[in-house]
Amino acid sequence: MNLINQFIWVIFPYLCMATFVVGHIFRYRYDQFNWTAKSSEFIEKKQLMIGSLLFHVGIIPVIMGHIAGLGIPKSWMNAIGVNDHLYHMGAMYVGGLFGVFTLAGMLLLTARRLTTKTVRRLSSTSDMIVNLLLLFIVFMGMFSTLVTNKVQPEFDYRDTISIWFRNLVIFRPEASYMVDVPLSFQIHILAGFLIFALWPFTRLVHVWSVPLNYVRRSYILYRKHRQH
Repeated sequence: MNLINQFIWVIFPYLCMATFVVGHIFRYRYDQFNWTAKSSEFIEKKQLMIGSLLFHVGIIPVIMGHIAGLGIPKSWMNAIGVNDHLYHMGAMYVGGLFGVFTLAGMLLLTARRLTTKTVRRLSSTSDMIVNLLLLFIVFMGMFSTLVTNKVQPEFDYRDTISIWFRNLVIFRPEASYMVDVPLSFQIHILAGFLIFALWPFTRLVHVWSVPLNYVRRSYILYRKHRQH
């Protein structure tokens, strides 16, 4: 069992992150032509606009909350006056609200990809996998926050998951912190690492393509052709 825990909570995360880094380098060097979001807006716009808006409005605060919860030690929060009760209320209600936005957006985007015939035909296998996996990750995150935390109120992920994660980052991994973590949290975390491993080989790479040159590019002039 100890070897299994070592693989799941030490080797697997490092394999996923190594794949994430090396995969991006390889993709950028040898497959820049396909480094794109492959927008399907011209096929169906309304559901895409609503779903994408909900997802992005939700996911950015959710990511920031994850960074704060995993990266900032519990003692530091207490030192600035954020006690356990205040922190958990914020995570439950503020995090839950943005989680609902994210989940609603993913449900709409996934339904659009599966039910709109033309969009489905243009979708690759990786598109389907990413959509369904992201939906699953968001669902498990919401389940962990709203259900598991209610059923097991004594569990505080900052005493287990956060410490495990910070140790992982500084290359001093300790799998024992994750052994007694509730199953829903474990599944959420493992699925999260899996999406990082798949990231370089999917359209998710478009996240890094910020059009910085757009703000300083010259205007494009269109001239009407005059027939003589």
